[in-house]
Amino acid sequence: MAGLNAETPTPRALTVHSQSRVLEVSFSDGAEFRLPFELMRIYSPSAEVQGHGPGQEVLQTGKREVELTALEPVGNYAVQPTFSDGHATGIYSWDYLYFLGAQQAQLWADYERRLSEAGVERDAPMPEKAAPGCGH
Repeated sequence: MAGLNAETPTPRALTVHSQSRVLEVSFSDGAEFRLPFELMRIYSPSAEVQGHGPGQEVLQTGKREVELTALEPVGNYAVQPTFSDGHATGIYSWDYLYFLGAQQAQLWADYERRLSEAGVERDAPMPEKAAPGCGH
């Protein structure tokens, strides 16, 4: 999980747009981002998605229609979303939300490259879990 950097701007407003499936975030430095729920879900900072070390990331598919069903504050440094697919273990620090917004184009490009390399479609269902241990 990305840590909290003292220089990272803090959110001034977080607005969930359920219809368009985006989280709008306005930061103290004037930056504003519209983060698609799908992007947030496929780049969740949770161990379930990121793994427990380099090379253990789990490619997420079938998340285009995912919805945000809850968004809970975590202290005064992060939020923890609950997604409609049941995923609720990612804690998104302010600097991680800023990273997702600032790097959105590159993250989408990386995701499309990873899908292509894996030979899977963006909307393919997630395969059944083979190894227990990370859990939801």
